[in-house]
Amino acid sequence: MGGHLQRVEAVRTEIQSLIRAIPFRRFVLAMENGDRALIEHPENIAFDPEPNGTEEFYVISGRLRMFSTFSAVSSAILADRDGAAA
Repeated sequence: MGGHLQRVEAVRTEIQSLIRAIPFRRFVLAMENGDRALIEHPENIAFDPEPNGTEEFYVISGRLRMFSTFSAVSSAILADRDGAAA
């Protein structure tokens, strides 16, 4: 269980760093099931920022509506100009 919580917190921390970066750079969330979500603006993702908070997050970006958990994220990667993982 401890490893799971550490991984969730590591993913949450990584995403927080990406959305707080100045200047902001688009990034892609790659999910364990193969789905991808392009985060074009910090406002496209919402979650409880508190450590040990819920592991759920929401993405609203263009036509994409996603509800998922940090444990389902396999990676967060900066996006290239076309929105693909760089």
